[in-house]
Amino acid sequence: MGKREVDTVLWKQNSLTLTSRAAHVWTVEPWHPTALEGWPSGHPGSEFSHESLQGLAGGHRGLLWDSGLTDEQKEFQKVAFDFAANEMAPHMAEWDQKEIFPVETMRKAAQLGFGGIYVQPDVGGSGLSRLDTSIIFEALSTGCVSTTAYISIHNMCAWMIDTFGNDEQREKFCPDLCSMEKFASYCLTEPGSGSDAASLLTSAQRKGDHYILNGSKAFISGGGDTDVYVVMCRTGGKGPKGISCLVVEKGTPGLSFGKKEKKVGWNSQPTRAVIFEDCAVPVSNRLGEEGQGFGIAMRGLNGGRINIASCSLGAAHASVQLARDHLLVRKQFGETLSNNQFLQFKLAEMATKLVASRLLVREAATALQEGRPDAVSLCSMAKLFVTDECFDICNQALQMHGGYGYLKDYAVQQFVRDIRVHQILEGTNEVMRMIISRNLLTES
Repeated sequence: MGKREVDTVLWKQNSLTLTSRAAHVWTVEPWHPTALEGWPSGHPGSEFSHESLQGLAGGHRGLLWDSGLTDEQKEFQKVAFDFAANEMAPHMAEWDQKEIFPVETMRKAAQLGFGGIYVQPDVGGSGLSRLDTSIIFEALSTGCVSTTAYISIHNMCAWMIDTFGNDEQREKFCPDLCSMEKFASYCLTEPGSGSDAASLLTSAQRKGDHYILNGSKAFISGGGDTDVYVVMCRTGGKGPKGISCLVVEKGTPGLSFGKKEKKVGWNSQPTRAVIFEDCAVPVSNRLGEEGQGFGIAMRGLNGGRINIASCSLGAAHASVQLARDHLLVRKQFGETLSNNQFLQFKLAEMATKLVASRLLVREAATALQEGRPDAVSLCSMAKLFVTDECFDICNQALQMHGGYGYLKDYAVQQFVRDIRVHQILEGTNEVMRMIISRNLLTES
């Protein structure tokens, strides 16, 4: 049995056995216009009743959502789509409007192996590839972008501990993170340093067998509600070589949180400042050696850029579906909008952008998995291109809905709001352009 087969067996043992689920996964029928029967009068399009989102289970050949995937990857994808349709999409609006952090739903996702997708199996992870991970995050995001985006951040933190931690650290933190009994947050951004991560100011002074941590982090997903904080801090001089990585546990004296931020989107995950005031962190909680933190952060961000691009793909995928369904039933001037050639062409452009975006993400994921020298540029290209194009796809889908697209009864507006921030986080898209151009100009 080869390594890939062993990893797959371990993944199936860790989660629900996929082959046993296959008999009842995907019993949802593909969307049909009769699903609109019973909707409120005067609402002729894709209302937030989720029939259209559940119809994603059937897929559309024109969107090539499973093109080129192995049978194993198609099975991962089916499980993720099924979970999104049945456990996430029906609650997506409520989570957004009431700002609910859906802990129990995420723990159900963890039972499927989605709490540590690319963490090694010996500490409870699924041991899957970056491409597998992208496929899963795209599928989950069709049910709720905001929740999936948090799951992706949690996965990145678990991977950092798994990859850069020693055996004791891996055994201490990873099993509970992979099961999502505990949740993680990534603490890099500061009030005065966003994309310029090397200029961070949060300091950690060593005193005996502890570091005394002082400073604050801004815009931290899960802040205040999570249990484990992967913190980049300054243990040395200026610049990237002075940065180290500490794992701070909730309840540590000196750890506190700012107010819960009010956001345009991403409302199913709390966002707060994380504050350290003479916070004593054991030296045994340092990942790697002193001065290695910046490298850990950058390696994490390469994967994070693929993850967030994958979440954008899911939003765009769902939005194309919603737009298509709306055009098929909405009538203007005596005929359905689907007969309007301008809208036909616009839908074709949206589908083309979606497929092109997906291909770029999957190439970048493969490059990162293989450790190719072009991986950093490809991850930056994927993040830049896909988050821009997928936002445009969602925005065009909203436009196709007319005034209905601006109502919170309709799912498309939430996809627009939730993915707008993807052009900002994990390094702004302006910074992605800088990385790509710098790599091109310094090639030998």
